[in-house]
Amino acid sequence: MGRKSSVSRLPAEVKSYIEAMLATGAQTLDELIADLRERFPAEAKAGDLPSRSALHRYGSKLDRRLAAIRASTEAAKLIQAQAGDDQDARSEALTALVQTELFEAILALQEADDVDLPEGASADEIASARVDLLSKAARNIATLTRSSIGLKKFQSEVRAKAQAAADTVDKLAKKGGLTADTAAQIRREILGIAV
Repeated sequence: MGRKSSVSRLPAEVKSYIEAMLATGAQTLDELIADLRERFPAEAKAGDLPSRSALHRYGSKLDRRLAAIRASTEAAKLIQAQAGDDQDARSEALTALVQTELFEAILALQEADDVDLPEGASADEIASARVDLLSKAARNIATLTRSSIGLKKFQSEVRAKAQAAADTVDKLAKKGGLTADTAAQIRREILGIAV
């Protein structure tokens, strides 16, 4: 793994400005470089501003992250709009989104060129840092998996209770004189929470 990108090493104000400009796509890379030279003359004079290729690499990574965030946000909105929470569908969606993010983080770690290690770090130090990061990810995945199993158990219990309630309605309908259509409608309403 390499060292931190030149954009990551910039002061927070400069980095935030670059991220905002790359996210909006309002400027070409050449226009952004010219804008940075004007806006941050001290960094330009010191030669600390990133090159065109560094901006492109950083922008590509940023685009992937923003696309994932947009997709996750849109999925969460759709789930919230379409699903009642009787089965805790939003938690299921959130778990899936977090799993996706963890997967993306592991992929990013595998191709990372940003490592928070001193410039002269040895191969052993780099490998150790990578193992530490993967270990933390594995612990988080284990926790997430336990959460997912608990959620599936809860959803299964909700479906079983809904089915039992629907069966009870059928029995009561036969005894109590409800019409078949009324009993079927009640059954559909009850089972609708478990679908």
